Amino acid sequence: MKKLILISILSVLSIAFWSCSEDYLPKPKGYNRIDLLPQQYVALPDSFPYQFEISEHARLLRDSSWIAEKYWIELYYPYYDATIEMTYKATHNNEEVLRDYFETAYKLTSKHKQKAYAIDEQVVPLNNGNLAIVAELSGEVPSQFQFYTTDSTMNFLRAALYFKTATQNDSLLPVIKYMQEDMIHILNTLNWKENFPIEKLPKLEEPNA
Repeated sequence: MKKLILISILSVLSIAFWSCSEDYLPKPKGYNRIDLLPQQYVALPDSFPYQFEISEHARLLRDSSWIAEKYWIELYYPYYDATIEMTYKATHNNEEVLRDYFETAYKLTSKHKQKAYAIDEQVVPLNNGNLAIVAELSGEVPSQFQFYTTDSTMNFLRAALYFKTATQNDSLLPVIKYMQEDMIHILNTLNWKENFPIEKLPKLEEPNA
């Protein structure tokens, strides 16, 4: 089963590289009017093995989970009470390790199948020349949008969107779309740092600060 999952993912990556459009936008949906903050971005601090632009409305926090690793972060949006959880793994040019990370990411997304009306996965070419798998989840699921990407040699990055409110997803559609666009902006501005010293520690806010 593991081999079938991996073969499917790698096959989709290969085919989609030639068939996907350069710019991915989440599918348009109907929703009620809601006031949203202007989307403005700033560069991530220079203390990570990856670089991209984040919303100026987001707080950069340490990952609050007990299994968190050094370069795992949370982008918390106080205005929406939403969080983008981002996990990073160094792959050390090991193909087997990279396949394990792909399989784990695939399984984490698949866990939502019981509550999701649908999971729409696409492979998207990025501005840095790499590919990303993005998943848009419909229904009363805790995570409505996810992605994972790699440079195929040294780095792997996964992100998942979560809301801390009990509001139903139908009412959150405008905010979900807003957050999706921010996550696509992260992907389109993502660059990996060569020869980054992994022992270097980033400066982050504590989650409860």
